[in-house]
Amino acid sequence: MTEKSKKSSFVEGLKNPNSYVIILTLIIVCMVLTWIVPSGSYERVQDPASGKTVVDPASFHYVEDKSVNLFDMLKAIPKGISTSGGIIAFIFIISGAVEVIRSTGALDAAIIYLVQKMKGKDTVLLVFVTFLFTMLGAVFGFAEETIPFIPLGISMCLALGYDRMVGFHVVRTAAWIGFAGAFLNPFSIGVAQSIAELPLFSGLGFRIFCYIVFFIIGMWFILSYAKKIKKDPTKSVLYGYQGQRDESDFQLMDVGEFSTRHKLVLLTFLLCLGFLVFGAIKYGWYTTELSALFLGFGVLAGFIAGYTPNQVAREFTKGMRGVTYGALIVGFARAIVIILEEGMVLDTIVYGFSQPLLGLGASVAAIGMFIVQSFLNFFIGSSSGLAAATMPIMIPLADVLDVTRQTAVLAFQFGDGITNMLWPAMIYYLVFADIPYNIWFKHILKLNIILSLAAIALVAAAQIISYGPF
Repeated sequence: MTEKSKKSSFVEGLKNPNSYVIILTLIIVCMVLTWIVPSGSYERVQDPASGKTVVDPASFHYVEDKSVNLFDMLKAIPKGISTSGGIIAFIFIISGAVEVIRSTGALDAAIIYLVQKMKGKDTVLLVFVTFLFTMLGAVFGFAEETIPFIPLGISMCLALGYDRMVGFHVVRTAAWIGFAGAFLNPFSIGVAQSIAELPLFSGLGFRIFCYIVFFIIGMWFILSYAKKIKKDPTKSVLYGYQGQRDESDFQLMDVGEFSTRHKLVLLTFLLCLGFLVFGAIKYGWYTTELSALFLGFGVLAGFIAGYTPNQVAREFTKGMRGVTYGALIVGFARAIVIILEEGMVLDTIVYGFSQPLLGLGASVAAIGMFIVQSFLNFFIGSSSGLAAATMPIMIPLADVLDVTRQTAVLAFQFGDGITNMLWPAMIYYLVFADIPYNIWFKHILKLNIILSLAAIALVAAAQIISYGPF
């Protein structure tokens, strides 16, 4: 390799850093943060309303320095992989099962059939799919559950003449928009309202209005981009990007007629999705149960397609092999939280962010709560975990500042939801669409800013109208 080509490769690496490079950089930054930020801690108590272990807001105190050294930082990575075992296993198993189903040609045949039926009605199809996934986010809090749909959304959009980004938007971005503007999400609203001692899912009318505002903004963003790509493919933010995966991995297979066997496999897949929704709502199924569900239905679909056990195993392994890169990123991202917890700076960060709100007026303080929650979401990726860590602090703070508790919950909901699209912890979703994080960040930043401005207006309006019941 010549000096010129080496220099070119180095520059290209800086422009398009690998996802692991980004995560490792953040891990190092967090280690350094434990050297700078004093260690501190809140006492934890059992909250009788939500059943969660929450912080005692009056108990913050500084403790002996717990700075994380280089070796502890490196140990945090295998710890993160071990701690995230459930989600990693879920990604591997669900990807293997979907690959078995996909290899039968049933999904491709169904998508081709749908695309042909909707020819000339692309916008209607995009709006319908986007609306469906916003509802799954708004009502059920779908996150990891959307993973099997990402390749399908991409295949559909590529067949319609769009790019992978549009396919990712109508599935995963849509669910994020719904999650941020949720009105019945049990993982964010349910937990936060329980801690705030508000009636469960109270304030529904105003939150439905917020969802509509978010949906309109999100739909405008997605359709504007899709229309631009359809008119000129070179306008794609992915144009010229040499991906980790071949584009043919997302292309629909030429499977011929939509046969009876295809329909039986598709029916099996739809039954699996039906059980997924039912189990998640009725019994609170999460990664372990959903992994088992897809494993069983994936094997069943393979046998219905006429596969031998060896064929099922081959396709299953192929699916798992394709997501190794993305699945392990979950564990690396988890290492960030482990370092902050072991360095005992997470509570200090929460405490530090909450203190400046004390000197603000009610409406400004409500907006401040939203901004604080948005930043804290970087450090605490779990919705219920963020609620347990921050709501016991924000609720007494809201009472002191004459901010209604319902408004404080709304500020939490928006802060927890909108920035999910930005923080690097979600890189593993992008892997399923082969979208680099730096390109994604620049692309989605505009939507985040617009949604954040809408959130500020809605939080301020909530405080003005004394959004309650209290």
